[in-house]
Amino acid sequence: MLFLARMDVTFPESMSDEVKAEFTTLEKEYSGNLQREGKMQDIWRVVGEYANYSVYDVSDNDELHRILSGFPMYPYMKIKVTPLAKHPNAIK
Repeated sequence: MLFLARMDVTFPESMSDEVKAEFTTLEKEYSGNLQREGKMQDIWRVVGEYANYSVYDVSDNDELHRILSGFPMYPYMKIKVTPLAKHPNAIK
């Protein structure tokens, strides 16, 4: 099953730059593993925002929830998920 997820990150103003940098390192490792496993098919930055769009290929809603809630920044994320279906006009 394919899903599109938009993730917006908002850190508390009181969070130090060092802690933010640590989260960034952990996120890169986690998302890299998901991409290598084929669970995260694509990831795109939203220009001018601390946000991204990602495409996930997972077996069901529960697997997607486990993946999303496993992100180190999850407590600071607002996530919107959209299920995807093949468009009849798609040529690939």
